[in-house]
Amino acid sequence: MKNCIRHSPSNGAGSPDVWGVYEADTGSVQYLVADPKTREAAIIDGVQNFDPRSASTHFGSADQLLALAKEHDLRITWVLDTHPHADHLMASWYLKEQTNAPNAIGAKVNEIAELWSDYYHLPNTFKPTADFDYLFEEGDQFTIGELQVDVWLSPGHTLGSITYLVGDAAFVHDTLMYPDSGTSRADFPGGSSIDLWNTLQRILSLPDATRLFIGHDYGKDGREPQWEATVAEHKQNNIHLAGDVSEAEYRKLRQERDETLSLPDRMLHALQVNLRAGKLPEPEADGHRYFKIPANRFE
Repeated sequence: MKNCIRHSPSNGAGSPDVWGVYEADTGSVQYLVADPKTREAAIIDGVQNFDPRSASTHFGSADQLLALAKEHDLRITWVLDTHPHADHLMASWYLKEQTNAPNAIGAKVNEIAELWSDYYHLPNTFKPTADFDYLFEEGDQFTIGELQVDVWLSPGHTLGSITYLVGDAAFVHDTLMYPDSGTSRADFPGGSSIDLWNTLQRILSLPDATRLFIGHDYGKDGREPQWEATVAEHKQNNIHLAGDVSEAEYRKLRQERDETLSLPDRMLHALQVNLRAGKLPEPEADGHRYFKIPANRFE
């Protein structure tokens, strides 16, 4: 699959234009979210490309977002992430430098940084307050142009994931998958199937017509990548949640499914970068940068 772009147009006053840009290597979706009136826009979950075989990086996918913004005469005023991703390297710092827009993530990234400092044996290395301009709390609000954005803490996949609600659009990251693929895993350090269940119930309490934009899709059974569905469509068709599924039934299904999943092949590279807002480790004496990978810490 190649990277592809899809536009979800505004539905009128208070509703954003949304472009999803699919990053095929990791099945990740980056978003460009714009106020049609002011032409101000935010980037959500921009990707820094990474080849795990050569440990090489580039910003082709992030540059695709910048080109798309230029094509539609949009001014980037925010660089946003929903959580420190485990499957891809984020492009937050790069996009901040390219746009002069502030970057942001959820405030509980501090707790995630503390947790992963132990796994990497890198005490006092990750300093999210230095690498992100804003650390959003539950209930915070800000604007993209004239559009109000509400921040929800949405734990489960990670302990500090957040959702951005912009009018009739919600960016729900690694909570829901596309309806035919269910929901996201909850077995990473700090994850919780209880928290994920509660997060999903809150998201599905939004109005039925709300557009939900997810973090990943893998083209189930060979179909084209998809990343947008309404609350109503998830209530009716999501294979993990449709019908009268109880919390106990959901948690059993989620835990059994998670036990079959391997770690993402980029995870141990990604977290040490993403907890620095996408910056690679500092150069060592020879001028080169090096990843630190813990051995035998994960089965």
